[in-house]
Amino acid sequence: MRLVVLVLGACLLFVPLRGQNLEAVVRPQIAGLVATYEDLHRHPELSHHEEKTSAFLAGELRRAGYEVTEHVGKYPDGGAAYGIVAVMHNGSGPTLLIRTDMDALPVTEKTGLPYASTVRAVGEHGQEVGVMHACGHDIHMTVMLGVARSLAQLKNNWHGTLLLIGQPAEERIDGARAMLADHLYERFGRPNYAIALHDDSELAAGTVGVVSGPLLASSTSVDVLIRGVGGHGAHPDATKDPIVAAAQYILAIQTIVSRQNSPLDPAVVTVGDIHGGSKRNIIPDEVKLELTVRAYSEQVRENILSDLSRTARGIALAAGIPEERSPIVKVIDGESVPATYNDPVLAARLRPVFARWIGQENVLSPRPGMGSEDFGLFGLDNHEIPIFMLRLGAVAPEKVAESRRTGRPLPSLHSSLFAPLPEPTIRTGVLTMTAAALNLLHP
Repeated sequence: MRLVVLVLGACLLFVPLRGQNLEAVVRPQIAGLVATYEDLHRHPELSHHEEKTSAFLAGELRRAGYEVTEHVGKYPDGGAAYGIVAVMHNGSGPTLLIRTDMDALPVTEKTGLPYASTVRAVGEHGQEVGVMHACGHDIHMTVMLGVARSLAQLKNNWHGTLLLIGQPAEERIDGARAMLADHLYERFGRPNYAIALHDDSELAAGTVGVVSGPLLASSTSVDVLIRGVGGHGAHPDATKDPIVAAAQYILAIQTIVSRQNSPLDPAVVTVGDIHGGSKRNIIPDEVKLELTVRAYSEQVRENILSDLSRTARGIALAAGIPEERSPIVKVIDGESVPATYNDPVLAARLRPVFARWIGQENVLSPRPGMGSEDFGLFGLDNHEIPIFMLRLGAVAPEKVAESRRTGRPLPSLHSSLFAPLPEPTIRTGVLTMTAAALNLLHP
């Protein structure tokens, strides 16, 4: 029985395209796609403001033959999102969701590229910021267009339904949730599979990375309000100093990962923001901390959140802070997402597909990362829908080799210096994602 299954799987994997070669379909698009990428890179838009970006992507998908719906998504405050859904029905068969994100970051670009962004905008907190596609969402959108056009040309090679998603606000990790809250699956159909890619700042262009199981960590945003009793800086004995308590808290929570969590279960607790006080000789009433918690395991995440609350209470008690002024530890649910989990069966199915088109030596097995994504939400609770995210190499191979030789790190995602190598990155992305779609939608 197993032999029959293996033979059948091999037949599905290596069946030839009917009258067309995938590379022959992809190759003529590349020059135009690179130009599209450069234009998208020049004109980034921040999360919740992807108006022109989404309109452009929607227009191109319509021209490729898809039925497109715009403004899909509702935020908790009632605001409409700039999500887009493009559908192509092609007979009976499975439904495949392919997702790209669209938003940029509040980063001032310093790459010096001829197509570098010079855009300025008003940021989340009302300040003027530079805007840059420092996470490669412009690469993702460009690849999506190439995949959409290729699959439209290859309709005689697949059966089923394509559900192409242009997702807003990935950087605020509330875009996928907004689209699901707008009844995405009820309106457009529930997929059998969901796939996506993300460019990688450590892998060479022309390669891809396949990870089975946990790919990215959960992200939990936590606000901690350390409260005290303020007063004159000359009379600390008449106060309960929340700045001292906050300093003790920051040091104490470093032991949550190092001493209260198994070293076999990766986790991160980072304090990224601290605000307290208004003048050097005034002890304030409170100090606010903003934290991010990362883990692969839901149990580890819950344990860390419990430890954060317990440690805050203990430090307040030791400082003699009155009960009515106890710390407040709050999880920001709207800025939290579960771990991104690549379905192992799906990963095993697609790995040889990628190898066929770009060579086994270019299909790598990188380690999971502690960054986070909201793509996993499309898989619903308990991984009801199998998902898979491909890591797409985006760096000039000689730069990767030099970094490994010298130990000097490459510019990371979210860096003002991050600059993907467009042509081979886009070509590899379109080739591998199209091949994946053809395999999953094979008649």
